[in-house]
Amino acid sequence: MRSTAVRRAALAASTAALALLVTACGGGSGDDGKDEGGSSAAPETTAAAKALTAAELEKAALAQADVKSGKVTTKVPAADNIAQDKVTTDDEACAPLAYVQAGTFVGTPAATAKRSWVSEPKKPAEGASVEDSVLAALNIEKVVVTLSSYEDGGAEKAMKDLTTAAEKCAGGFAYTANGTETKVLSVATTGAPKGGDEGLAVTVTIAAEEGVKAPMKVVVVRKGATVAYFPAVNLASAASGKDFAFPAEIVDAQVAKLG
Repeated sequence: MRSTAVRRAALAASTAALALLVTACGGGSGDDGKDEGGSSAAPETTAAAKALTAAELEKAALAQADVKSGKVTTKVPAADNIAQDKVTTDDEACAPLAYVQAGTFVGTPAATAKRSWVSEPKKPAEGASVEDSVLAALNIEKVVVTLSSYEDGGAEKAMKDLTTAAEKCAGGFAYTANGTETKVLSVATTGAPKGGDEGLAVTVTIAAEEGVKAPMKVVVVRKGATVAYFPAVNLASAASGKDFAFPAEIVDAQVAKLG
């Protein structure tokens, strides 16, 4: 294990810049219970779904009791609570992806609620080197969960805009969130999650330090007039470039609370 990888990992754990890389897109909550295609289509409806109020979203938002592992934070730190107008892109067609990667929302919701979840640290193997122990300690997933409820078909439009962006921006783009620039090398659509009326999952490859190509993941699910955004990052993966599994249980728990 190169010492430079350890330095990257330590830097990743200690800087707000990596926290913003929850901004990274990426997807795949795994193959279990997922569609083969990249997104699930919206069913035909006869009436528009009702937008939830801020109070209703707060009640429906992920809580510690809803998960079997990890820690849910209800007061999301400023580094993970980026305003949409603080996110810009070099290609307007990619803006919806950039918003979600940055931990914010698409479009103009009537109300929002936000949570964050961090997995339990992994234990290093017995007799592991110092370098491997450091990376094992950083082998944690972090997900910022944003619930956004829309009026007048805004939820369906947000999903459509995201699906279009994933297609048009497959070759990569660049965006800036709170002054931190991120270069996206590629966007790959993966198996869409089930449980909602529509779903989308993508894996985004980010240009990290020292030539590392780091995977970052995003899952998005629409349930009625509410869209749940789940951008995820793994600190060790951001340092090493190795893939990580999206914590699908967080999506399942949150979507179940949306009814």
